[in-house]
Amino acid sequence: MLIRPATPADAEGIRAIYNAEVVGGTNTFDLEPWSEAEQLAWLDRHRGAHPALVADDGGGAVAGFGSLSPFRSRAAYSTTVEDSVYVAADHQGEGIGRALLTELVRLAGEHGFHAVVARIVGHNEVSIGLHRACGFELVGVEREVGRKHGRWLDVVELELLV
Repeated sequence: MLIRPATPADAEGIRAIYNAEVVGGTNTFDLEPWSEAEQLAWLDRHRGAHPALVADDGGGAVAGFGSLSPFRSRAAYSTTVEDSVYVAADHQGEGIGRALLTELVRLAGEHGFHAVVARIVGHNEVSIGLHRACGFELVGVEREVGRKHGRWLDVVELELLV
């Protein structure tokens, strides 16, 4: 599995993974699937210091993706980023999430960020465990801040100083 910067050619593969979560899961709080134009705009925002990465299966197919995003818009937060990691259902358990997260943390440090924050739906023990295994520490739980598929959802926040 090759971890590399995402390109516009990866948009549909990323969108397929993400929209599967939008429609059938709770790992994103988006309620409407992304269009091709929205996915391309997202990719355009994720370059430079806030990259998007893909896990390429060797044949050009996207098996997973991850990104760094600004944490908040106010200037004092400029040294903090938020990570996101998604793995296609048929590639989970292969170490792709760890490879993506490890590279995102490395890039965060390389780009001069001080903190990486993860905001994860409370029942996603796999993602919480992945982040803890990569050195993230629990900093809080926001109770029932989201509602999707008729359920109230908590958000667990973890942080790693780089």
